[in-house]
Amino acid sequence: MQVKESWKEKGYVDEPIDDNLDLSAEIRRLCKEKNAVVLAHYYTEGAVQDVADFVGDSLALAQWAAKTDADIIVMCGVHFMGETNKILCPGKKVLVCDLNAGCSLADSCNADDLKKFIDEHPGHKVVSYVNTTAAVKALTDVVVTSSNAKLIVDSFPKDEKLIFGPDKNLGNYINSVTGRQMLLWNGGCHVHGQFSLAGILQIKKEHPEAKILVHPECPSPIQAVADVIGSTAALLNFAIKDESNVFIVATESGILHEMTKRCPEKTFIPAPPEASESIGCSCNECSFMRLNTLKKLYNTLKYEWPEIEVDAEIAEKAIKPIEKMLEISKRLK
Repeated sequence: MQVKESWKEKGYVDEPIDDNLDLSAEIRRLCKEKNAVVLAHYYTEGAVQDVADFVGDSLALAQWAAKTDADIIVMCGVHFMGETNKILCPGKKVLVCDLNAGCSLADSCNADDLKKFIDEHPGHKVVSYVNTTAAVKALTDVVVTSSNAKLIVDSFPKDEKLIFGPDKNLGNYINSVTGRQMLLWNGGCHVHGQFSLAGILQIKKEHPEAKILVHPECPSPIQAVADVIGSTAALLNFAIKDESNVFIVATESGILHEMTKRCPEKTFIPAPPEASESIGCSCNECSFMRLNTLKKLYNTLKYEWPEIEVDAEIAEKAIKPIEKMLEISKRLK
């Protein structure tokens, strides 16, 4: 199929779709017809999560991609996730719904700048968050996710000199729980960095019985009021198992869809962003994740575009730290 110039310019397939079409049913039909799987991150909209073959956090999505026997993988998330899938599955066609679905955290760490930082600090191993480009992963000794960062950092000798990036808040958190003094790259996530402490405390005042669930990408003042700090999957699992019935959730609000599905009898309140009053919204949403829609997913499967490609030389280097992460996670789980 020849990609239209208009599609290239927009970064997604914009063919019109009959409003009467049952998109969910058509997506499942196309998956069966083309031996394709749809992977979706917890931060995508609920309709996308509901039609996916698998929904998870970054670690689980990477593990799923590594073992699937599908010919086509559609990654409903952001660009670096598609790159990670392509690196793990070079022989498969990896598609994304919209090439514009980037990541502010990944954008905060340029490979050339990181190379300079590494050269300025010789003798350090490099630990990179999965929220990075393939080029950054190629400079890395091991990749981590928020689910396994502590586990993997603990696998290094106590006296090992480490550089951690790009998320400074996650790095600070891992330093605090491991006693390490890793050198931290000064990057961050625009979503997790803008929660309102005052807003959270006001909700807590109104719901004193509520437990506060916080992602480690949040700044330390937000972490300081948390009952639980953990990855998206860890927060979900805690909410399922804990006896509490009310939770204030300080991570991207897409996770509330799965939390509500798994625990319909419980109440989940999204922690508000600093600008919630001015923008008239109490949720903290990732604009990049919201670029994944059912219409785009349908067109992506139908036309098999946009397709993710990774430079072969970069992919050869980048797969090593990803495989190391998966191996350590499996071995030390």
